[in-house]
Amino acid sequence: MSRAIAAVQTPGRRLRSEGKRAAILDAAEALFITEGYERASVDAIAARAQVSKRTVYDHFGEKGTIFLRVLERVNDALVSAVRAAIDQELTPGRDLSDALTAFGRRVVTQTFPSSDYVTFRRLTSQQRSVPQLAETARDRPERMLEERFAVLAADGEIRAADPRLAARHFTALTIGLALDALEGAGAEEPEILAIIADGVDAFLRAYR
Repeated sequence: MSRAIAAVQTPGRRLRSEGKRAAILDAAEALFITEGYERASVDAIAARAQVSKRTVYDHFGEKGTIFLRVLERVNDALVSAVRAAIDQELTPGRDLSDALTAFGRRVVTQTFPSSDYVTFRRLTSQQRSVPQLAETARDRPERMLEERFAVLAADGEIRAADPRLAARHFTALTIGLALDALEGAGAEEPEILAIIADGVDAFLRAYR
């Protein structure tokens, strides 16, 4: 079979290929969490995914690439969740205090407890030898919030010569403090919501 013909995939073959790719990533994610990056082997990933070792290499190559694809997949899911929160909560015409509070609550009460976030933290908290996401990928949520804050500044909703700094201040006063409370003292939801409300008030006093 010529290379040109082999490169053409029928819809059925493409679906099978995508199914194998997803199975490999699912298997790798589970093993990277339970065994750690160093101990999880390509052989174990292939066995758990019920594919050949050659299939794993054909799709991804080395183990480091598999880890990055797993990390990217989880990160993409988190970015999508933040994008939805921005688009659905920080809407034009809505009272800004209500909008910012609703956005902060949604991120903290829905995104942080999600399995995607838990997985992301477990993967990225491993030893420094694991492959790392590019900085542009890590900064995507912050960049999206910066873009929305730039719109708010242009519309006169906030006074922010530097929307990126404003976004970082907002995150530190609300989501950052809430995350610290969750991970440190195991704060309950009423305390978390109070932190977000206080943070929004402090932010608006500085930026309005």
